[in-house]
Amino acid sequence: MSSVAAIILAAGQASRFRAAAGEAGPATKLVAQMGGKPLVRHVAEAALSSNARPVIVVTGHADEAVRAALDSLPLTFVHNEAYATGLASSLQRGLACVPTDCAGALVLLGDMPLVSPEIIGRLIAAFADTTSTKAVAPVRDGQRGNPVLLSRALFPAVAALSGDVGARALLAAAQGEIVEVPVESRAVTFDVDTPDALARLD
Repeated sequence: MSSVAAIILAAGQASRFRAAAGEAGPATKLVAQMGGKPLVRHVAEAALSSNARPVIVVTGHADEAVRAALDSLPLTFVHNEAYATGLASSLQRGLACVPTDCAGALVLLGDMPLVSPEIIGRLIAAFADTTSTKAVAPVRDGQRGNPVLLSRALFPAVAALSGDVGARALLAAAQGEIVEVPVESRAVTFDVDTPDALARLD
């Protein structure tokens, strides 16, 4: 099986969450606690429990807080100084760290703590079972979710992205070359945008 890296995007400013949480809130929602553990750590541990390697974390806003939340885990960190420009720059920074022998990269969002190692494993297995697919995406109730696995064939297209644009734009351009994996769990479509959303999880 060709190796697949994992990239955790953890650079965003999470302005909606911080506005709702107020001054007493965390430096970033990614370090907010769920079940006694920071959100981003749930994501990192799920990735590490899969066969994706290496697991790369892209930091930006609240870099020190995110790194502290992931202390002691065997991760590769890269800092995106241009995080304020949007998602594209973080995705580009992450892909630049993917070893050349990796056939693709699984892109995880740091605010989706319900994604399990089993879901990650199913996406990687679906990718391994094909020879020409450009991407693998989970689908729940007809809606594509995250994480998304990008083939190395799409890496050059990522370099052309700008602003707050991520893998979704690439998938729209790669119709017919995407493997969709049905997933019943809300894990692939649920992210933590507000303190209220977090409270419903904890």
